[in-house]
Amino acid sequence: MTIEPRNRFIGIDVGGTKILGVVADPRTGEIQVRRKALTPKYDPSDLPIAIAAVVEELIEEAGRPVGIGVGVPGLVDHQGVLHYGPNVPGVLGLDMAGELRKQFGLPVVGENDATCAALAEHRLGAARGTMHAVVVNQGTGIAGGIIIGGRLHRGANGFAGEPGHMLVNANGHVCACGKVGCWESVASGAGLANIAREIVTEGKGARLLALAGGNAAHIRGEHVSAAIAEGDAEAQLVLDRFAWWVAEGLASLIALLDPEVIVLGGGLTAINRHFISDVQELVNQTVMGAAYRPEVPIVPARLGAEAGAIGAAISARDLFHGR
Repeated sequence: MTIEPRNRFIGIDVGGTKILGVVADPRTGEIQVRRKALTPKYDPSDLPIAIAAVVEELIEEAGRPVGIGVGVPGLVDHQGVLHYGPNVPGVLGLDMAGELRKQFGLPVVGENDATCAALAEHRLGAARGTMHAVVVNQGTGIAGGIIIGGRLHRGANGFAGEPGHMLVNANGHVCACGKVGCWESVASGAGLANIAREIVTEGKGARLLALAGGNAAHIRGEHVSAAIAEGDAEAQLVLDRFAWWVAEGLASLIALLDPEVIVLGGGLTAINRHFISDVQELVNQTVMGAAYRPEVPIVPARLGAEAGAIGAAISARDLFHGR
């Protein structure tokens, strides 16, 4: 398909391992062109170069866009400056929007990547039509976005939407951010592996240990998924404990924000066909005043791995139209 020039926007989603760029129509989410690149790992100064290279490829393929949106993991302020990101180590004070604006002479907006995904799910996906919603993305870590009064809530500095760093267990695991006991350390992909190692230290999880080559430190989330697929009962115990921690965090978000819906994104939602319904049941048991408040539905995200890039394109369109 070809997008009309007046509706052509570029969206860039920077992850810990890859950069995804799309040329999209933000009104519909239709994508004309996709490009991927690896996220530079060793030299922080290579990141803006890599992002610009993806933008150049997209422009060469689809033509000049109306504007560009870019989302990265971490603390991104209202001016599009990335101040800190645990998943892009060493990148501090990067003016993503300014760099791209200078290079391409186009309107550019910089956002947190999960903020972009939440914007996309609200405009086009599982939270469409709601006034109050929370979008939680479970990957290696946890990120999120908040919709209040039908609008994306960015906070005073632009840093809102980091539920993975709510403290839930002062005696828990060390998080990627360096703190102890973050929700992310027990409710993300890394958290799933942490819980599996707990099970092994309790003298269980023989199959998990075998899949990791006999070394508990090498257990990863994919080993848990594989053992569950094999029907291993102790891997199911890991998943049960993991679901409990996911529900604990979601119940706290409900108590704080009172959303109409919570949207769960990321590959972990598909780890088991009962996972979301199990989490829903646990949330209903855990949330404050459960017997006196409407159930908050927990639903899977609809836009998949491209939500962040589509949301970045939507954010660019909003900037262009002064929203």
